[in-house]
Amino acid sequence: MARIVAADDDDGMQQFYSMELNPISSVSDSTLGQLLKNVSDVRKLAIGDETPVHESYNQDNNDDNLTRTVPFVLTFDNLTYNVSIRQKLTFRDLIPRRKTNDPEIPQTVIPPNTKTLLNNISGETRDGEIMAVLGASGSGKSTLIDALANRIAKGSLKGTVKLNGETLQSRTLKVISAYVMQDDLLFPMLTVEETLMFAAEFRLPRSLPKSKKKLRVQALIEQLGIKNAAKTIIGDEGHRGISGGERRRVSIGIDIIHDPILLFLDEPTSGLDSTSAYMVVKVLKRIAQSGSIVIMSIHQPSHRVLGLLNRLIFLSRGYTVFSGSPVSLPRFFAEFGSPIPENENRTEFALDLIRELEGSAGGTKGLVEFNKKWQEMKKESNRQPPLTPPASPYPNLTLKEAIAASISRGKLVSGGESAAAISTASVTTLTVPAFANSIWIEILTLSKRSMLNSRRQPELFGIRLASVVITGFILATVFWRIDNSPKGVQERLGFFAFAMSTMFYTCAEALPVFLQERYIFMRETAYNAYRRSSYVLSHAIVAFPSLIFLSVAFAVTTFWAVGLDGGPMGFLFYCLIILASFWSGSSFVTFLSGIVPHVMLGYTIVVAILAYFLLFSGFFINRNRIPDYWIWFHYMSLVKYPYEAVLQNEFSDATKCFVRGVQIFDNTPLGVLPEGMKLRLLDTVSRSLGTTISSSTCLTTGADILTQQGVTQLSKWNCLLITVGFGFFFRVLFYFCLLLGSKNKRS
Repeated sequence: MARIVAADDDDGMQQFYSMELNPISSVSDSTLGQLLKNVSDVRKLAIGDETPVHESYNQDNNDDNLTRTVPFVLTFDNLTYNVSIRQKLTFRDLIPRRKTNDPEIPQTVIPPNTKTLLNNISGETRDGEIMAVLGASGSGKSTLIDALANRIAKGSLKGTVKLNGETLQSRTLKVISAYVMQDDLLFPMLTVEETLMFAAEFRLPRSLPKSKKKLRVQALIEQLGIKNAAKTIIGDEGHRGISGGERRRVSIGIDIIHDPILLFLDEPTSGLDSTSAYMVVKVLKRIAQSGSIVIMSIHQPSHRVLGLLNRLIFLSRGYTVFSGSPVSLPRFFAEFGSPIPENENRTEFALDLIRELEGSAGGTKGLVEFNKKWQEMKKESNRQPPLTPPASPYPNLTLKEAIAASISRGKLVSGGESAAAISTASVTTLTVPAFANSIWIEILTLSKRSMLNSRRQPELFGIRLASVVITGFILATVFWRIDNSPKGVQERLGFFAFAMSTMFYTCAEALPVFLQERYIFMRETAYNAYRRSSYVLSHAIVAFPSLIFLSVAFAVTTFWAVGLDGGPMGFLFYCLIILASFWSGSSFVTFLSGIVPHVMLGYTIVVAILAYFLLFSGFFINRNRIPDYWIWFHYMSLVKYPYEAVLQNEFSDATKCFVRGVQIFDNTPLGVLPEGMKLRLLDTVSRSLGTTISSSTCLTTGADILTQQGVTQLSKWNCLLITVGFGFFFRVLFYFCLLLGSKNKRS
């Protein structure tokens, strides 16, 4: 049988010049991996690829001959992406202009300008290689990575992206790929090992035993070269943790835990020193050699990093100015007329030249046109007669069949089926579940991770608990043992209004929780690590226990000290309505955190809206006195229902009297009169009304107070249920915010 012989020419380009047949036992004895390898090698000959053909190797493992992973080729052609830029509004635009009767002249605003971020970008790369996208800031590096990773909205991007000749569907791409963002988005209080273990729980199928997941994590730690930091927390500004280079490798490890076929990285070496950057790219090289396609953007690689790269694409303002292997850079620029000095870094020279051209009158147009001619010349010089691959039982493998065969060799661990379940003899279809785990497993894992991260920051809950207890203590000492006089009634009303609003203002401290996790959530859900609904449910489950502690602490601090009525059952309801207030307030703040992008903006909005809720709660102005055009806000007020509930809990006893005899003159100018004068006035009022009113006659009961305050429409239990319902309502709104507002795609 034939063996393909390859050699480098003087430009470092691969030239295939002969074929010899190596004896294989028989075609029928060849594994699917060997057959796919042969097909891939022949394809390389046909298209004049620069990289060497795949060398097959045999490894004895349980008497099975295992070959390398199935070859994959990613091609992208004529990728074009335009964005609209609105014109800046000037003072002249504000001046009304005289209309014309000419129908040919449009009367509408001038349409926005269009900026091209990518212009007919094409290229190819394959498994085992690292493709690097280079260019100055604003050249389109990150945009190209987003385009290849399907992070640009459908319809906005022109061109095609294919894997093994087939267009990649969004669902398939999510399963077989991973995207590493430029920023290290990690939970600060988790250790390296815990971080990777949680990633394994999310991305690896539940059919895989936990022991196998731990083995995968340990193997990945070894591969990433972070074994010494495995038990160290990630850390943040207030907690010392691992180094920057180690953080970057952990970020990469999270996304490659399932051993993806495609790996996209947005400037993985940004902010790292030369040694750390080299270690990161070295890790990426090992990942590529394991059978993955690695595509990354990089700003300015060092000489050592350049030696690890297989393909380069230089961009300038959305145009390709070079595409090829690093070894062909000197010849390319020499023929362009700008030879690279011997002792100078090739990429630094190229980037400096591109920047210089961008600042010139003609720009990089000449370099773009020269690159097009260079690519045409390269294709002509590498063109070979078509070769016929060896006979194969699978002459036309589909992409799904290739992915299934790759899974059967241990690739793509999250494929949803074990290697044993996929036979190399019958890989005709591939059914990959959208998520690796059920919703209950996701909720359990998310809750466990959040509680573990929170437990290691007890000061956060401690500060919140202290603020509630201190507020309760101040209220208890200010409203100490309120009596049942008319003044005591007014003081009770003030206490309840302030106490219920305090529940909601305290919840504002939960605003940063999701804002700090937003980008972690977006990264994890972008590739179906878990469902958005799972996150919403686990977020509520984790938050609820702390609300119980806060509710009991405030109730115990204030109920008996203030002298509230109701006994044990009254205290129980008091605890429940405080808990319901915390629940609805926490849900409301969580919902707002899904809308607002910044913490300070969120605090401003929360404080303002809660002030409006308190204004329309019924304390400052009675429901019957609120204008009709504002009455709707009264019923939307979150403070209204807890406030009315505690009023009914306090004043529901029909036998309890709050105004007797001469107390009717309290809170009036007549209240300063002597006691005898008050009795004579009371006697006069009695004779005028034709009834007997003594100093002990009850004139105002709790029911009367409720009527005066307009608390007559709902029972206290209905108020409790509505408050709890508000909590669930805002959690549902939070879910829709995540569903609609976290697509993680450019428009």
